[in-house]
Amino acid sequence: MRGMTILYLVLIAALPVAVLAAAFPVNSYRAQGIEALDCDGPMSVLIFAVPSMLIYGAGALLLYRNRNRRFHGAASLCCLLVFCFVGWNAVAAMRESYGPASIEACA
Repeated sequence: MRGMTILYLVLIAALPVAVLAAAFPVNSYRAQGIEALDCDGPMSVLIFAVPSMLIYGAGALLLYRNRNRRFHGAASLCCLLVFCFVGWNAVAAMRESYGPASIEACA
């Protein structure tokens, strides 16, 4: 029981990083309304996305394995949703950075 409490505390502490990773714009110029390529790369998104995906992916697996209470199952589903939202933004950042237009313009 003590391990689950620590896991929940880690998940709560990592929530601001996950919100940043999911809400950070893929292309900072397009977020400002400028139609231009962002040649900085996906690092601005991935620096927040990778740790939060690791934490919430592990949290989803650990909570799913310990489903002796309904609350653990619901928390596992929430962790999986956060993992998917953050992963979606990370993949979009990678696609934007390594797309055909970006390769030609940013080389």
